[in-house]
Amino acid sequence: MKTLKTPGIYVEEIASLPPSVVPVSTAIPAFIGYTETRPADTIEARRISSLNEYRLLYGGAYAEPFTAEVTKGANDQYNISKMPVTPAKPTYWLYYQLLMYFANGGGPCYIVSVGTYKTSGAPIDLPALTKGLDALRKEDEPTLILSPDLIGILPTNPNAVSFANYYGYYQQVLLQCADLKDRFSIIDLHSSAEPPAGDQVIKDFRSNVGTNNLNYGAAYYPWLETTLGYGYAESDVAITVLGGVPNISGVKLKYDTSDLAALPDPKDAQGNPIPEKQKYYEDRSLFHIDNGAYARIKTMIDSLRVTLPPSGAIAGIYAQIDATRGVFKAPANVSVNRVVRPTVKISSEQQADMNVHPTGKSINVIRSFTDKGILVWGARTLDGNSNEWRYVPVRRFFLFAEESISKSIERFVFEPNTANTWVLVKGAIESFLTDQWRAGALAGSTPDQLFS
Repeated sequence: MKTLKTPGIYVEEIASLPPSVVPVSTAIPAFIGYTETRPADTIEARRISSLNEYRLLYGGAYAEPFTAEVTKGANDQYNISKMPVTPAKPTYWLYYQLLMYFANGGGPCYIVSVGTYKTSGAPIDLPALTKGLDALRKEDEPTLILSPDLIGILPTNPNAVSFANYYGYYQQVLLQCADLKDRFSIIDLHSSAEPPAGDQVIKDFRSNVGTNNLNYGAAYYPWLETTLGYGYAESDVAITVLGGVPNISGVKLKYDTSDLAALPDPKDAQGNPIPEKQKYYEDRSLFHIDNGAYARIKTMIDSLRVTLPPSGAIAGIYAQIDATRGVFKAPANVSVNRVVRPTVKISSEQQADMNVHPTGKSINVIRSFTDKGILVWGARTLDGNSNEWRYVPVRRFFLFAEESISKSIERFVFEPNTANTWVLVKGAIESFLTDQWRAGALAGSTPDQLFS
């Protein structure tokens, strides 16, 4: 109480309510990967609240290089002789996973851009992704870690070394989660295939993900065929025109004035002009394909669908369940939006070994059910042999409770170590846990049963 030095009437406010524990946010994922642009040259984590904000700061999808072939027939009609084909996989993945996140209930999140899209060389750099993970360590709010572009480090035919590098990165992610004790990881298996190839995918995952800190992560399978279309630029779609004089390679689906400059000079081996070809290079209009062929090619490209690992959609479901039910509710038996089908149809018998395995490394399955749709059908961490931490909602609820309590009682760090201080601390924690019990997070009929 302050010393009063002058006569007068004083009003003193006395706090009658005990301090409280404020719940922290639970589903704030961080996406680590590459973007079209970025607001700073350094690798940093930046919070966004919407897809529009992402596009403003980071741009859109990578423009995939599509090609097609048309044959010029009678009456200058063009027939499509070689259609655009679906790429084996996207060049960059983060933007598509972000779309799936927001489509499945996602909200605010963090973006860690480790670089912009490359036009040459290896598109994905593992050391850059590692730097992004290190940058994320400095942020306090994120509670989920996703690394969508990690899949891009794998060669066409992965081997033991590439598996070790891929899952070695996830070991670092799990280590960060265990060190900070405020975040959880959603892990993508490196591929998706029907048995027996799919069985080998699962075996490679279990052999390489390690044995440490497994209760801080969960894996989901299989990959998902989504309703998302590929990003591309019409001006970059290269068309080969066959027939007529000459056969022309490199015509663009949509022109700009530089198209002709990029075409080879119409001369013979001795360097003399070829008159019958010269007119094709002098009159740019002769390079245009007719509107019908243009529309058909564009429709074909627009109809191609992106196949993705499930982590982006799962992060959105985590956010959706946390907001509507609570972090203690299992993020399962929930339909997945913007998905045509899982790439692998899994039966109950096939799921049994994935769900409960001697290694404890459980894999949560996404399945298609008749009259129900496509559902997340599992909620186990990788630590399936643990009686305490085998379930995702249990692990995440304890992360939430520990972080909320830790932040709220920091005010008492330099208070006297007296009975009054401990009464205030105990009262704040008991009030918080009682609120969680009322919400359905804890079971029991007495405080001792609730809090033990």
